[in-house]
Amino acid sequence: MSLGALRPSPLVEQAAERLREQIVRGHWPVGTKLPGETTLAKELGVGRSTVREALQALAGAGLVKARQGAGVFVIATRPTEDWPARLRRAAVTDVYEVRMLVEVEAARLAALRRTEEDVAAMREALTGRVAAAEGDDAAFVDADIALHAAIVASARNPVLTDLFGEFAPVLREGLIELLDLLGLRGTDLRHGEDAHADVVRAVEAGDPEEAARLTRQELESTLALLQSTP
Repeated sequence: MSLGALRPSPLVEQAAERLREQIVRGHWPVGTKLPGETTLAKELGVGRSTVREALQALAGAGLVKARQGAGVFVIATRPTEDWPARLRRAAVTDVYEVRMLVEVEAARLAALRRTEEDVAAMREALTGRVAAAEGDDAAFVDADIALHAAIVASARNPVLTDLFGEFAPVLREGLIELLDLLGLRGTDLRHGEDAHADVVRAVEAGDPEEAARLTRQELESTLALLQSTP
């Protein structure tokens, strides 16, 4: 079977995709040794270095594994899904439940660890959220997420900050859809303003239990709305 020559660019991505297709379709079952780099390069119409990089990409996806002195073997026919990809296909309610776990603890830690600079950043983000109330739903959601991000950053835990950053794109999409579907801001442009201000005050005051309680309360109200939508 000929794999077919590739278009000029981008060669590595194309080579990896062509080989991935053959593995997923079962042309090379699990345990099969792939043809050598020279053979694959000839069939794909590319250089051996391109094939080598493509195989490295497949190894990173968990499809193949190189064995010293033996060659490259197929170890799976389905790629390992990375974390961002799993989040993108997850239900927004599932993501939101995990978000609650992250943010409630982040608010607790923020109340214990916040610095003057953190408080200033939270206050600035709170002001930005208020100002965005007059804008469209996307701008409002962006400002809302920026405030939550500032609170999480105040926990001074880079893992929490990175984890929230992974959630943010999925949350943004779900929240914009929610506002549009329910028309919440049609009757209340400043939706959630007091609740968010209370959280910031609790963090600034150094009250971890109150910060956590208020954060849970605010997030639970939004989760209930998400769960009630068809």
